[in-house]
Amino acid sequence: MERNLQIPWQEDCYMDLKSTSPKSETRKKMEDAGWLHRHQKSLQRFVSVSLLMDVVNHMRKSEQLTAEDASMIQGRGSLEDKVHTLVELLRISDPQGSTLQAYLQNSHPDEYNLMTLHDSVVQQHKAVLLKRVDTESLTHQVTNHSHGPALLLVEGVSDLQQREHDLIQVLVNRGTAPLHGRPLGLDRLLAPLTRVSTAPRVTLTVGVAGSGKSRLVHQFVRLWSSGKIFPDLSLVIPVACWELSSFDRLSVERMLRSIVPYDNVDVILNGGICKILLIFDGLEEFRTPLDFSEAPATSDPRRELLVSDLITNIVRGNLLPGVTLWLLSRPGVGSKVPAGLVDRVTEVQPFTHTHIQDYLTNSLTHSQENSHMSSRPSTPSAPRSHTSEDTPHQVWDHLSCQKPVLILCSVPGICRIVTTTLSHLVGAELEEIPLPRTLTEIYSHYCWPHLTSADTSSGSIRKPLSTLGRMAFYSLLRRRHTFSEAELRTYGVDVPPPLGTLGHRVLQREQSWSSECVSWRFVHTSVQEFLGALFYYTSSRRGMFDLFSESSVSWPRIGFPSHYRAALQKSNSAANGNLDIFMRFLSGLLSSAVGSLLGGALGVGREEQLTQRTMGTTLLQNTVAGSGGEAVSMRSIATVACLAELQQGEWIRSVEEDLIGCRLRGKLKGGVCAVLAYLLQVSDACVDETHLSNCLDSASLKRLLPQLLYCSKLRMENNEFKDDAMELLGSLLSAKDCRIQSLSLAENSISSKGIKPLSRALLVNRTLTVLDLHGNSIGTKGAKVLAEALKLNQVIVSVNLQSNSIEDEGARALAEVLQSNRKLTSLNVQKNSIGPDGVKRIADSLKKNQILQDLNVSSNHLGDLGTVALAQALMVNHTLCILSLQSNSVSDKGMKALTQALRSNKGLTSLNLRENSIGVEGAKAIGRALQENNTLTELDLTANLLHDEGVTAIAGAVKANRALRSLHLQWNFMKGGAAKALAQSLHSNTSIQLLDLQENALGDDGVVSLAGALKENSSLAVLYLQGVSAGKAGAVALAEALMVNQTLHTLDLRGNSIGMAGAKALSSALKTNRSLRSLNLQENSLGMDGAIFIATALRGNHQLTYINLQGNGIGESGAKVVSDAIRADASECVVDI
Repeated sequence: MERNLQIPWQEDCYMDLKSTSPKSETRKKMEDAGWLHRHQKSLQRFVSVSLLMDVVNHMRKSEQLTAEDASMIQGRGSLEDKVHTLVELLRISDPQGSTLQAYLQNSHPDEYNLMTLHDSVVQQHKAVLLKRVDTESLTHQVTNHSHGPALLLVEGVSDLQQREHDLIQVLVNRGTAPLHGRPLGLDRLLAPLTRVSTAPRVTLTVGVAGSGKSRLVHQFVRLWSSGKIFPDLSLVIPVACWELSSFDRLSVERMLRSIVPYDNVDVILNGGICKILLIFDGLEEFRTPLDFSEAPATSDPRRELLVSDLITNIVRGNLLPGVTLWLLSRPGVGSKVPAGLVDRVTEVQPFTHTHIQDYLTNSLTHSQENSHMSSRPSTPSAPRSHTSEDTPHQVWDHLSCQKPVLILCSVPGICRIVTTTLSHLVGAELEEIPLPRTLTEIYSHYCWPHLTSADTSSGSIRKPLSTLGRMAFYSLLRRRHTFSEAELRTYGVDVPPPLGTLGHRVLQREQSWSSECVSWRFVHTSVQEFLGALFYYTSSRRGMFDLFSESSVSWPRIGFPSHYRAALQKSNSAANGNLDIFMRFLSGLLSSAVGSLLGGALGVGREEQLTQRTMGTTLLQNTVAGSGGEAVSMRSIATVACLAELQQGEWIRSVEEDLIGCRLRGKLKGGVCAVLAYLLQVSDACVDETHLSNCLDSASLKRLLPQLLYCSKLRMENNEFKDDAMELLGSLLSAKDCRIQSLSLAENSISSKGIKPLSRALLVNRTLTVLDLHGNSIGTKGAKVLAEALKLNQVIVSVNLQSNSIEDEGARALAEVLQSNRKLTSLNVQKNSIGPDGVKRIADSLKKNQILQDLNVSSNHLGDLGTVALAQALMVNHTLCILSLQSNSVSDKGMKALTQALRSNKGLTSLNLRENSIGVEGAKAIGRALQENNTLTELDLTANLLHDEGVTAIAGAVKANRALRSLHLQWNFMKGGAAKALAQSLHSNTSIQLLDLQENALGDDGVVSLAGALKENSSLAVLYLQGVSAGKAGAVALAEALMVNQTLHTLDLRGNSIGMAGAKALSSALKTNRSLRSLNLQENSLGMDGAIFIATALRGNHQLTYINLQGNGIGESGAKVVSDAIRADASECVVDI
């Protein structure tokens, strides 16, 4: 039948089906729809194209559908629409659906079973999961923090994550998130990210211990079970990997039976149609490590394998190929999953400082949290009920001063330990116990919250160390972090741990998702490392054999120094730093602060403590110094961290002072490089910018290179880098883990040869956004090489090539960059001998470029020809915001071209024309342009030839202009007439905020006029009147204006002659004025009497923050008067005398 013959029938059918007033008989049939009604959703979900064809054919044969019905079904677009139409038609012909039910049951039994059993199995599974999640929430009560863990989409696991201890990764990255990580909600975790991409089969989530990976799984399970995310998933099967580690060998069938033990679940698992998500949480928990290269391949679901080999086959797709996988692990183990098998990598986002503060405010002061602290395993003790509301602020203030501890608080698990411990101590108000400054002190208080310096009880510490401590230490060596109840009893640990004991505080119970199976773990791996270190410390004082061997068969090792040296050697030889934090705790136990806390309880006297501390300090310092000739490794930095934990920081403080004072030149020898590398991670001096200028040579650069990778903003200026150093820097920027975003290599004499390795690195680097090369010698050749890299680089946004002699040919190469680069927003080519031809090429590129926002071509040879070319570009380009043409011999001709462009340009906001040859005619042209332009906010005409006539023309335009915020007219041969014209403009102008009239002979008349305008003007905030020939009359007028004006905050009167009388007038004004913050009266012949007047003003005015009285012949007496006034009433005001 032709399509046009079907249309009337379809319309009739449509009207019948959609009628708002169906016949009573039809209504009754629909209400009692039976099997068809109950399984409509399952039909729409599980009927395939081939099955639909079979059903339609059978229904036609059984006369349940007509030919027209079949055509109507076939004409629908999507499969879902076709099934929907089939169901609607069968509701009329067979409301009970008995014919369809019988057909599916006899001819397609697998599909029939799936449709009938699916929903009941899924609902049962969801109910079990929700109950499990609710039980977990009640047990730990930490699920719903205001800032729970969030995911970031990343490119992969970094080299640092593959080879270093979790907490070392956190310290190196200063607790910050991955540089290019993009937020990804759980509702998008398994979804395609673009229209053309597909959903991932294998998703890997990595996060350090305590980052909240398991909490994310619970959150995902709760959302799915509640129907809020991924409704197309039939089953979500979470598996805690410690559950599987109890099996020696396992098959897929056996595994599935153990984790989803429901009747009829095979219908879903084996159907091949349902979407199933299998979650493996904690890949590091397997007893044997994942080995994708050696694991035997199999596709037999009944074959039993080692559990780790079973998982590798599932990930490879040899087993359960249709199942979606979500793998969660710590970074080191996650990196062992081949990148080619992983479709999506995510990372758990760390706590920011805001998150930590919110946790303090919202969690630690909440009444439920307070009452819970005494019973929750993961907290040391409850703060007193009368805890002040200031406790979170006190804790935060203390944390802010302990940078290494604050960085580690970016891990939620550690944040809970640190903040609850500190809040307990602050709330307890125990004056005899100072707030802990190191991790070892904090964990000592955490494990024994009621411990005081006067506590001599040893049983409460020594006994649990012989059980829990031993288990912690030897399990740490085996990299075991989860324990069965049987294993706990083997070590003599009570199960469950009695209330109030150490075990109750530091052990956390974990329950299986699918059974009553239970395991135990320390609340965080760092607690295990602390207790392991404490066990090692106490045992080594009397031990006669190597404690790193759990059996008694080993070489004799007598005395604590021998054991401590063995531990340090063991830690430094560990390839992946798995003992670094253990060693840090062991060193921290030797500090005087920890000794005063634990010494009595452990039976360690003061003399023994001092001997141990001296030995440990010497050994650590010698170890650091002995690594002087090698590249600074993470192990060397970890050794320096041990010194800091031992609170022997004199060496560290000395290097930090040299770093801040730029005094490191010639000192980067021996262990100083290792100390400096440690400071790069924790010092406040390196938070915003790492300043390594004037101190590096090739040798020290090579030693520091592995650690410079992780600096964000790096300044290495004036280091005389040669070509070999540039090769090193090229390798630095090419590294996979490079996090450098801003790099300054100014004043280093870099040649065209040296720029080559840097340019090669820019082809692969994806982090560097700011590159400063000013003051080098790359020349024309170097500019060409760099330009070729910038054409392909799509990351850098700012390049500074000032003073590099690139000339016209280099400018032409950069012009080509502007035609293709889509990221560069700032380009500085100041002082490069660029002439009209070079700048013309740049101007031609600007006609096409819509990205560049800041162009500095100052101090070149543009002349009027180059200026005209740029003006023509501005007629077309509306994205350039800042243009600097200082010192380019621009005359009235070039100025007229620029002002013509300004009339139509809608983008330029700042124009620098300092030190040119613009005269009266050019100024008049500027005035005409300002009457039409409404985007320019900053105009600098310093050191031109405007004279009174030119400035008067500009002033006339300022009257009407409402865009200009800053106007610089310094050194322009102005006199009183121009000042009067500007004053008249200020009467009506409400936008000018800065006016610079320095070094113009305005005289008292001009200043008086400006002062009169200040009485009415309400926008001017900064006024520069240095060297304007102002005297007493001008100062008196300004004083009168200050008694009225409420907006001016900066007034510069340097180099005038206001004298004592002027100072007296200003003094009176300052007693009432409340807006002025900065006043410069340098070289104004004030004398001692003038200083006394100003001192009187300081006693009455508390708004001033800076005043300059230098060069006024004040003398010692005047200086004393001012100093006394500052100390008495204006301590926050800085006074230069």
